[in-house]
Amino acid sequence: MCRNGEQPDRHGADEERTADAAFAALLEDSADELYECAPCGYLSTLMDGTIAKINATLLDWLGLEREAVVGRMRFTDLLTVGGKLYHETHFAPLLRMQGEIGGIALEMKKTGGGRIPVLVSSALKRGGSGEPQLIRTTIFDARDRRAYEEELLRGRKAAEAARKQADEARKQAEADRARLQDALAVLQQSLLPDILPEVPGMETAAYYHTAHPERLGGDFYDVFPIGGNRFGFFLGDVCGKGPQAAAVTSLTRYTLRAAALHDPDPVSALTTLNTVLHARYAGGGDPRYCTAVFGTLEPDPETGNVAVHLASGGHPPVIIVRTDGTADFLPTPGGLLVGILPAARFADAKTVLTPGDTLLLYTDGITEARTGEDRTSLYGDEALLAFAAGHAGKPPDAVIQALTGLLNSFGEGLDDDTALLALGVPAANPQTRSPE
Repeated sequence: MCRNGEQPDRHGADEERTADAAFAALLEDSADELYECAPCGYLSTLMDGTIAKINATLLDWLGLEREAVVGRMRFTDLLTVGGKLYHETHFAPLLRMQGEIGGIALEMKKTGGGRIPVLVSSALKRGGSGEPQLIRTTIFDARDRRAYEEELLRGRKAAEAARKQADEARKQAEADRARLQDALAVLQQSLLPDILPEVPGMETAAYYHTAHPERLGGDFYDVFPIGGNRFGFFLGDVCGKGPQAAAVTSLTRYTLRAAALHDPDPVSALTTLNTVLHARYAGGGDPRYCTAVFGTLEPDPETGNVAVHLASGGHPPVIIVRTDGTADFLPTPGGLLVGILPAARFADAKTVLTPGDTLLLYTDGITEARTGEDRTSLYGDEALLAFAAGHAGKPPDAVIQALTGLLNSFGEGLDDDTALLALGVPAANPQTRSPE
């Protein structure tokens, strides 16, 4: 209603009538028009499959004329060979049993060749007594869906091929890495003695821990006879890693062995090594050097004692573990790095090992292992000294075994190679261990 004194809005009323007329025109679509021009295909067939009715949409998809189809063709005539076979063996039997079936993927033939992938749903129309009279079928164009599925399949195949290629590359990398590790292990072993010789009146044991299987380490050790009843021994650490360090290690080992045969004095042997390394590497702009302990062992068969004379070039001091439960460093202060200067000073020291004593040599990989929850603290020399004292009186192989367990306990905190060498005099009256 309009308020008093107000006139109706004729313009608004006209627009409302126009909209109502347009909506009414939409509602005037006949059932036949909706059937013929639906966005999907419709057809009705007799129970033997003869097409009784078909809409214009499906005829247009297939390129057929209504007169050539209705009453003249069966539904299966519109299908490809594969579709026809599936219809006879699966579609039709299920439809008879269930009365309806939906969403079945088939392919239909187009006039002049070509195929259309479709999704087919059918339902039986029954009479008053329940007998089937007609089959009503709805057909949806699945070309866009098929294209999407094919693209998805191509993507899946491409992803699978990429994954397979990545797996093959990973397996190849693992195989190459294993071969490299095997080759490096063989080369690393060639820089160490296969076995330690038997030293009369003594027991020996050694261990080499490789922190990085993919890199050659520069730690080394050896025990060898030098004439009479004397034996030489050394242990050291070459600067750097890899093939260059391995070359220095090889040169160092053979130089010390040769030098000891010429003059077994420890200071003299290290001096010879210093001269060789400096002459070989200093002039090339890439100096190479090492830390090393070289010494001699001279057992006394009458007393069972072993006289030790050693010299150190910048190496951590060796540890003497006494049979009475004590452990001490054997000081060698002032020894310079080997090979860094043309003339270097080396400090020597002497001691005597009595029955039950062990001389322990090591490289700094063990003392510089990172410990603690945050892996920021170094294990240190004093901790190693205390650990060694806790194994006093034990033979060298037992000491090395305990140290091996210690190295393994560091886990990722141990990031440098470690060489261990233990030289001991058997206890005069070793205790017989009872079996566990």
